[in-house]
Amino acid sequence: MTWLRRAFLSRPYVADTILAMCVCAMSLLARGGPPTPGAGWHSRTQPPTVYEIVLAAVVCAALVFRRRWPRAVLAVTVTGFVANTMIDGGRSLLDLAPAIAMYTLASRCPRRHAWAYGGLAALVVTVARIGSGAGVWPAPEMLGTVAFIGMAAAVGDALRSRRAYVSAIEERARKAEETREEEAERRVMEERLHIARELHDVLAHHIALINVQAQVAEHVLATEPEQAREALGHVRHAGREALEELRTTVGLLRRPGSRDELVTEPAPGLDRLPELVDSFAFAGLSLGWMLYGAPRPLPAPVDLAAFRIVQEALTNVSKHAPRATASVRISYASDEVAVDVADDGQSGPSGISSGTGHGLIGMRERARSVGGTFLAGPVDGGGFRVRAVLPISRKNRR
Repeated sequence: MTWLRRAFLSRPYVADTILAMCVCAMSLLARGGPPTPGAGWHSRTQPPTVYEIVLAAVVCAALVFRRRWPRAVLAVTVTGFVANTMIDGGRSLLDLAPAIAMYTLASRCPRRHAWAYGGLAALVVTVARIGSGAGVWPAPEMLGTVAFIGMAAAVGDALRSRRAYVSAIEERARKAEETREEEAERRVMEERLHIARELHDVLAHHIALINVQAQVAEHVLATEPEQAREALGHVRHAGREALEELRTTVGLLRRPGSRDELVTEPAPGLDRLPELVDSFAFAGLSLGWMLYGAPRPLPAPVDLAAFRIVQEALTNVSKHAPRATASVRISYASDEVAVDVADDGQSGPSGISSGTGHGLIGMRERARSVGGTFLAGPVDGGGFRVRAVLPISRKNRR
């Protein structure tokens, strides 16, 4: 039955043609009055006239096109019903045609239009019955005819409502699926940016230190072996730190479960600033750092962002101006913390800019991720400056 239903739905004209042929055959074979007492079954029927055959053929042929032109088919079937009633006066299975047309119209038109057409069809059918003398209002035959039209309209309207409901549910499910896909894609992009920033900040810092210490070791290897050995020790230490942090990051990525379920090491913050400054000092960078205001614990996202901005800024100084003198200033205010890293190396034209490059892009993204501002660029008199102002808001607290 499922296969048959799908076949008819995929070929509507075939199904409607079969329906029309069945209605036409039943209306022609079942004509006639009640049987004569004592007579056989053959006394029930009378041979159809040419007029009846033509009328049945026209009315039933209209049913083939009921899906494409439902209003026109309803008009043709009701007209055929009136003609059959006025000439024959009796009831026949040809009365099914207006009900089928009414059902089709109600299933495809808005409810208000469907019931308006149904009321008009019922009125025409009733007037035709009364005019032919086949009954008087409200005789059971008259009420049955009107009820038949009304029932067909009700069933068609119910089918239309069900289709609209199913369509709305499918549309809602489709939009929900699209929303889930967009949300998943957005989360993936955020995670990719987060991983890219972390890897860049961690690896760039340690690789810059390794590069500087390797150059020192190469320069003094022949003349000062002790200093070269010390530089190689710094290289070994920086490489070990880089591998440990990289192993931790990769382990977190491979570990199942949500981010809240992960057991991680404490994120670095400004409390590790002396250790960070010492690592660059060992690499030969001349720098100093100062604190303004009363240091206090910061929200975890702000603390991490401030530390990574200082780390990346000093890494850039060690790569692009290794002989420059750098300064780090951390200023604590009531509602914000300011990070300022500057050097006196050679630079281009003066003026603060938004900066380009992955390092500057990462610092800017970190500042904006906690609602802060970021500026970077060359300054008057030579040198380069990085400044970030990070607000301390309640939403960023641990």
